[in-house]
Amino acid sequence: MPKHILQVDQPLFETQLDRMVSEKVNEILNRMLDAEADEITGAARYERSGGRNAYRAGHYERDLTVKAGKLSVRVPKLKGALFESAVIERYRRREESVEEALIDMYLAGVSARRIDDISQALWGSRMPSQTLSDQLKRVYADIDRWRTRPLQQPYPYVFMDGVWHKRSWGGAVEKVSVLVAIGVRVDGHREVIGVAEGVKEDATSWRNFITSLIARGLRGVRMVTGDRCAGLVNTVGELLPQARYQRCMVHFMRNVLSKVSPRHARWAADALKAIFAMESRGSALAKAEQVVTEMESRKLREAAKCLREGIGETTTYLLDNYPVEHRRRIRTNNMIERLNREIRRRTRVVGAFPDGRSALMLITARIRYVTSNGWSTRRYLDMSRLGDTIQEAN
Repeated sequence: MPKHILQVDQPLFETQLDRMVSEKVNEILNRMLDAEADEITGAARYERSGGRNAYRAGHYERDLTVKAGKLSVRVPKLKGALFESAVIERYRRREESVEEALIDMYLAGVSARRIDDISQALWGSRMPSQTLSDQLKRVYADIDRWRTRPLQQPYPYVFMDGVWHKRSWGGAVEKVSVLVAIGVRVDGHREVIGVAEGVKEDATSWRNFITSLIARGLRGVRMVTGDRCAGLVNTVGELLPQARYQRCMVHFMRNVLSKVSPRHARWAADALKAIFAMESRGSALAKAEQVVTEMESRKLREAAKCLREGIGETTTYLLDNYPVEHRRRIRTNNMIERLNREIRRRTRVVGAFPDGRSALMLITARIRYVTSNGWSTRRYLDMSRLGDTIQEAN
């Protein structure tokens, strides 16, 4: 008995299935609109009733883009009453979920022009720039609420840095920064606790930023990790007196190595690694003094000066106040650096922002997008090793 092999034309099948779904959705929407018209008029179509509130006056065609594709629905017209549908919002040309999907694409890094092209390819119609702008205003209002939310828990460890981007200012393009702070809570989970426009990473910008964090409830800070910025160091000492400052070890090593000639670069890199491999702060400082002496003998005076001046604030993590198990993660600002790379991946699409507000909103939206999937749900540190109690500082 011969065996018959059934072959299916997959592209044709999918096309027919999409068409059937689209037709069924169109049919259901039209029935729902007619049912709403019956309820408003107080009588069914063609029904003779003395208690009716209005009369039918035909239909008009209206395009509507939904997940199933672009539909053409028949919206009833009435005499004696205004037809307002709960199914389709007045003047809306797209299902809200479609617009939300396009907004998510924009916040994830797709340019507005590319979104327009994708909208045309998927649904056969372009997304007007005004629609994108109106939806973004609603999203930005939610972002502002998230940025200014109260901080409920103590944050023993706080990491701070600035993200530089291009911005149009008075007809010229210049670089300004957005200040970012990440806190590790007492339960060991990390959280972005602050994002604000800093203009420049100066003392005034850092003072305003940290003051706003304290006003929102920042407390219990034992260490602030950041790059060498005089404005940040002085502000931490003034506004967070019970917190110690930890200079990012990676940035510090780069600063020292930038003053070393290529002939001594390999030796200098190994010597710096040996300093930070020490198990106590005293031994690290003693090792650093030996390296400084060796640098001076090799005529690397600038590198020796940089090392001597910065080694103290770069070895704060070796103090007995902080558990050995935390040292690798609290001595660098790598966490924010990785986040910055994700931010720059998005801002490169834009180029130069037209104003500070748009830059702040888009960067904050990108931060929320990156940190929403697993980033903040995994425990970053075992905070039980920090002590039985967390001081209510600041």
